[in-house]
Amino acid sequence: MLNFQYHNPTRYVYGPGEHHRIGALLKPFASKVLLHYGGGSVKRTGLYNAVVASLEAAGIDFIELSGVKPNPSLSLVRKGIDLCRREQVDLVLAVGGGSVIDSAKGIALGVHAPIDVWQYYTDCIDDIRHDVLPVATILTLPAAGSENSPNTVLTDEEHELKLGYGHSKLRPLLSIVNPELFLTLPPNQMANGASDMLCHIFERYFTNTGDTQLSDALSEATMRTIMQQALVLAANPTDLNAWGQLGLSGTIAHNDLLGIGREQSWACHMLEHELSAVYDVPHGAGLAVIVPPYMEATWPHNPGIFYQWATNVMGVTPSRNTEAVIREGIARLRSWYRAIGLPQTMQELGIPADANFTRMAESACQRSGGPGNTLLGIYPFNAREAEAILRAAVAP
Repeated sequence: MLNFQYHNPTRYVYGPGEHHRIGALLKPFASKVLLHYGGGSVKRTGLYNAVVASLEAAGIDFIELSGVKPNPSLSLVRKGIDLCRREQVDLVLAVGGGSVIDSAKGIALGVHAPIDVWQYYTDCIDDIRHDVLPVATILTLPAAGSENSPNTVLTDEEHELKLGYGHSKLRPLLSIVNPELFLTLPPNQMANGASDMLCHIFERYFTNTGDTQLSDALSEATMRTIMQQALVLAANPTDLNAWGQLGLSGTIAHNDLLGIGREQSWACHMLEHELSAVYDVPHGAGLAVIVPPYMEATWPHNPGIFYQWATNVMGVTPSRNTEAVIREGIARLRSWYRAIGLPQTMQELGIPADANFTRMAESACQRSGGPGNTLLGIYPFNAREAEAILRAAVAP
């Protein structure tokens, strides 16, 4: 196990009805907030009115900025930064899923920044000396885990570039997770969210670090829970307990508890970001297409961890034939993706067979930061090998 530091200051408030307390919970920290959300769903469900009523009851002034979409845009973040500066906002309140929360973090980062906010993403600047506005969240879609993570991802649509950034100052001050708010989600959003959660664990679990029995066991339990509860919800989308289990799993999957003391990969996310930056595909769906061929290319370089996963998570019967066990595990993962309605080919994502996979692979390798422009992970794939992974997801 490697040296590590872990600090998680987020106050996590779980349970039905808890969003009605948002005003009282924020009162000690803010007198004026930016209410940040996506489209009309928060208004159709009555959530918007409930939040506004709670803020007003607590005497908290607010302005609002809507319009966040999947793969949140840099342009809207810049608009939010200007708005917060002009209105002298104390805190950003994100009401939505991971895209809204990521956008809120970008705004919070940029309000008092001495440079343009995008430079933190492009240059991976670790030294933040300015004040970052606190962020609070009311989660409406369990998926990205951004409600308890230090991470954010934005898309520069003009240059077709999707980049992530992480810093401890970006962990939310407060997050409310009410599973009642998930009951109106369509099946594809549940499936995409479960896929994203699972891959957040894959990127931490499938590494070369040894002697990580505790985080291995925690990761395996969380993976099993995600897969089990997603199947429950595919059959019964109104199961409140399943939503609660899935929501908590998504938080744990990405608050980095499962990554402490071990190397982390993020190769699949690097590759998927290229797909969604160019073709605007749902992140979880893109991961479902990329993960199996990535596993097939990677497992020979560390069969032990893949064998452990196949037996402990996917339920494959142990055998002396290591390769057969691992391949069966990957096959069962593909079947799970199918069972909850996720794609398995580029064509199903709407990406043509003649897409420029060469450029995507080169860009992913350059951004990954591996030695000699390779993808960091169990095995440092070069651009040619990374391209082969993408092309393996093209249907014959």
